[in-house]
Amino acid sequence: MELHQVRYFLAVASTLNFTRAAEQCNVTQPALTKGIQKLEQELGGQLIYRERQLTQLTDLGKEVLPMLARTLASAETARRRAKEFQRKEIAPLKIGLAPSISASLVLDLIAEIAKIVPGLTVELREGAAEKLIDLLLEGEINAAIVGDVQDIPPRIDDWLLFEERYVAVLAQTHQLANRHSIGIDDLRETVLLERVGCDVAPKIQRSYFPKEPPHLGHCSGHDLHLQYMAAAGFGVILAPEHMPRLPTLKTIPLEGDPISREVRLLAVQGRRYSPAQDAFIKVARLRDWSIEVRQRDVPPGRLPEMATSPALTRTSTTNRFQRIDPIA
Repeated sequence: MELHQVRYFLAVASTLNFTRAAEQCNVTQPALTKGIQKLEQELGGQLIYRERQLTQLTDLGKEVLPMLARTLASAETARRRAKEFQRKEIAPLKIGLAPSISASLVLDLIAEIAKIVPGLTVELREGAAEKLIDLLLEGEINAAIVGDVQDIPPRIDDWLLFEERYVAVLAQTHQLANRHSIGIDDLRETVLLERVGCDVAPKIQRSYFPKEPPHLGHCSGHDLHLQYMAAAGFGVILAPEHMPRLPTLKTIPLEGDPISREVRLLAVQGRRYSPAQDAFIKVARLRDWSIEVRQRDVPPGRLPEMATSPALTRTSTTNRFQRIDPIA
């Protein structure tokens, strides 16, 4: 079955006249008739009654009409999207983020890319590092930003973006809120709020609570939920220093910066990058990430200023920023 045969049939179905259908398709009437006959042979039955001045669809023709119309529409949509992609009128970019990686880290990158790729459409997907690696290999996402990862497959390229420490995040009324720094012994005496799927939790457990586990209280799979719990006085969060926080919370360094992790960019080795993916990887690797983690120089309790970009704050019909639910 060829698309021009489907187009000929749909033209006759709409006009019920071979002459007008041929004119509509810009072909001769014999060529149109021959194309429809080949289509009938492939489908194994007559599609159109041809009775002098009377042209009607057969029962088979009526049955397949909506399916063939959808087929042609889908093919034309695919052709149009391909042309738009080649002209960079659409440029999809799917980025995976590990649960402890804030979306704020990629906002400025996306804003820079949007200036050179007008049709940029971004989708952020959240999942555990191992799941994100699977999605990379399956082609479901273009790149991923993760924390400490064990056993990166050989097929995955990875680049170190920066190293960051973890800080204590707590309510201003918490009993530890007046400290200039908080020691590990202090953490043993307080309730820690757990981020489900966080890559730092096993590291804390192995390194600083080898014999007796920390006192873990409430937990959630979303950072904002934990922040509201902390603001209500339910406990302390150990969070990466780049993470944006509620203004009612206070951040305090840990003594000696005992907990840190490397943040890495991942992509599949050897694959041809799309224009959007190529721009994202180049901008991410060339970026001065010390700007993003300058919170280590900010006094405890004060939030770092978050950059906002006109490319992401304006209403636009060509640049879309999409957030979807975490990966199951």
